[in-house]
Amino acid sequence: MITRIILFLIGFVFMIIGFSYFIVYINLLSFGYNIIEYLNYCFTRYECWLLIIGLFIISIIILRKGGKHAKCL
Repeated sequence: MITRIILFLIGFVFMIIGFSYFIVYINLLSFGYNIIEYLNYCFTRYECWLLIIGLFIISIIILRKGGKHAKCL
């Protein structure tokens, strides 16, 4: 149970970091980048991949079955 909480928090922090970099890099649009160049730039930066990694960690933690004491609904 404690490992699920810790992994959830790690995934949440990764998502916050990744999403904040996506927001920061939106300023590239004001410098003349179009949306395709913006997305291409974001997906080549490792900071933005933290958003996807965090979402993956959280989805695995939420969808994974619990231990022997978990109740099925």
